[in-house]
This record gives sequence, structure tokens and C-alpha cells, in this order.
Amino acid sequence: MRLLNMEARMDERFSFENIQGRSKQIRESIDMAKRVAVTDTTVLLLGETGTGKEVFAVAIHQESSRRDQPFVAVNCSSFPPDLLESELFGYKAGAFTGANKDKKGLFEEADHGTIFLDEIGETSLELQAKLLRVLESRSFIKVGDTQTSKVDVRIIAATNRDLQREAEAGHFRLDLFYRLSVFTLHLPSLNDRKADIELLANYFLKEFADKVNKRIDGLSEGFTAALLAHQWKGNIRELKNTIERVLILADGPVIDTDLLPLEFLRHAKPVGSLDLESVEKDHILRVLSHTRGNKTEAARLLNIGLTTLYRKLEQYQVS
Repeated sequence: MRLLNMEARMDERFSFENIQGRSKQIRESIDMAKRVAVTDTTVLLLGETGTGKEVFAVAIHQESSRRDQPFVAVNCSSFPPDLLESELFGYKAGAFTGANKDKKGLFEEADHGTIFLDEIGETSLELQAKLLRVLESRSFIKVGDTQTSKVDVRIIAATNRDLQREAEAGHFRLDLFYRLSVFTLHLPSLNDRKADIELLANYFLKEFADKVNKRIDGLSEGFTAALLAHQWKGNIRELKNTIERVLILADGPVIDTDLLPLEFLRHAKPVGSLDLESVEKDHILRVLSHTRGNKTEAARLLNIGLTTLYRKLEQYQVS
């Protein structure tokens, strides 16, 4: 479950000026986001997982006239349908077992500010009808209540699904899709903005190096080439996690390919006279040395299951 009130995180890291990227695609996305930010229009953010939809949502809020009011974010896929409704709209005492007192919902918490509905494509058709009412009339009924509540809130929604196709298949309300997509913003995948990979990698490298007080001079050419050759299914989030892992393992001032996770090495060319199995074995031994033999922690850093690690150790005859 991921439920965030973002007020504590309203700082310069979430401004448009700090969204890293030089590629045409991301600059166009930022320009469009800046244009809609100063309005009160509903925004639908589309893009693959890990493309930075939440960062854009926060930046839009900060550029709006609501910047001094709450920003509330909720991942709709983290809640069962019944629980999500009560979280969004609140409930009256006695509405169900355990409801001992009235509770404000997230729409009320975001009053006069912005609510970010992430993964809105995961909501039920019943809840979608209630969200449509909020969009059209800025009103809703709490669970267990008979009175209408009013709210003044801007809605930013996000999904990695094709909502129009979902609507045509009967899985998403077409009227809600049209109401949400007044202004649609597509965020490019990392594979579509390869020119930004090295820039992003160095940005995350500096961020993590400062946190752990490590001196890192930069990335080797081979390491950068491996990043560019990789297919980033998890996009920016995957790249960020990769850089964090290699920095934990780094001993010297230059980040090289021997620190990359195993999935990178499987597609790498042999280095010098070493075959791929030797490269993989050396990488596992390096990680185990870093974790002082803690195999559970080593498996986590290698991004593989513990069973897979034991199988690899047996394969390479490592005790």
C-alpha cells in the first residue's frame, strides 16, 4: 500500500527545472506541463511504469495557483475497491464494522489543493462513476452518509494503460476517460530518450555519492555503453535503482561494468580473455565480499532470488 501526503516533499527537486533531460521528447513534455500547470484543468499523465508521472504531477502542482495548498497522492492499485472508496471519500460513523467515528477522505484532505490519482486504470467501474461525479460537480457522498459533500480540488490522474482501449473493451467508463483527458500528457519511455541516459546516470550517481560520502569521478566508457544498450523496462526508476546498487559496491573512483547487475552481464560481450561465465562469477564474488558473505543481502544487491544465487554458487563451485 502506498499512500502519500506530499506536502513534506515540496522542494526544489520536484520543480520542472530539476527534471533531468536534454532530449526533444522530455523537453516537449515539460513545456506542455508548464502550460497546463497555470490553469486549473484536469490532467491525465500517460506513460510506462517508472517514467516519472508522479514527479510531473508534483511539479504541475508547484507551478499552479494551488502550490500553497495540500498535494495528496494515492496509488489506486494499492487498495481493494471498497477500501479505496472510503479512503477517497471518507465515511460516517457506523458505516461499517470498525467505523467508530467520522473520517475525512483524501478528497477533503486535498481541498483547495491537488489530488493525484495514480494508476486510475485499476479502479472499479462503480468507483469510476463516483469519480466522474466529483469531476463534473465537485461533490461526493461519504460512505454511510446521505448528505452531499463539496470539495474544491484539482485532479491529476495517471496510468500506464491505454484507457481508450480499456473503455472500448468495457473495462473503463468512456465518459470518465473523456472527462479525465481534457489535457493528456504522454511521458516518453527511457528507451525513447536514450540521449538522456548518461545525464540521468550521472545525476543519480552524484545524488547517492553525496548521501554516502563517497568520492566518485564518473562512469567508464564501457559502463555508459552498457547502459545505452540495455532495454529499460522499468525506465527511470530502474536506472536509479541500478546506479544506487553499483555505488554501494564501488571501491574506486570510476564506475565500471564489473559492478553492473547480472542481467546486464548476460548481454555483454566477453571482456578481454574472460568468457561471460567468468565475468558473472567474479561479479558474484565481488558482491559477496562486499556483504561479508551475507547471501541474502548479496541476492538483493544482485537483484536475483536467493535460490538462484545458491544455484549459481554451486555452478561455479563457490562455497
